[in-house]
Amino acid sequence: MNTLNFPDANVWLALLWSRHIHSGKAQQWFDRSGEEQFFFCRFTQLTVLRLLTTIEIMGNDAKSMAGAWGVWDQVWADSRIAFLPEPDGLEAEFRKRSRLSSRSPKVWADAYLLSFASVAGVKLVTFDRALRSAGTDVLAL
Repeated sequence: MNTLNFPDANVWLALLWSRHIHSGKAQQWFDRSGEEQFFFCRFTQLTVLRLLTTIEIMGNDAKSMAGAWGVWDQVWADSRIAFLPEPDGLEAEFRKRSRLSSRSPKVWADAYLLSFASVAGVKLVTFDRALRSAGTDVLAL
């Protein structure tokens, strides 16, 4: 089976940083996934680069911007990992999922990732169990 996986930024960070609280869980999932494919989009790429350089998250492991790019470059050594551009039709789906009457800054990112996964036909992989019921193809680790 060749599954198209779309990990959110926290899953990517857990795969890239062994001191992440969920690193073991993420690595086990990744290792079990064999020859499946794994995709970044521009949003997850930028978020991971930002997180890698954030002292409040990474502590002494925080990278310089050049160091974060070095980590990013190492990711591409795995031929299963690729970059997926925004699919056509994303805007309409994103607007549909984010047109709420509430004020919730967290919903923006969730709505975008769920919309991207839905329109691109990929499986969103996340640690956020609440997203499990929000999308048709969501794997909560």
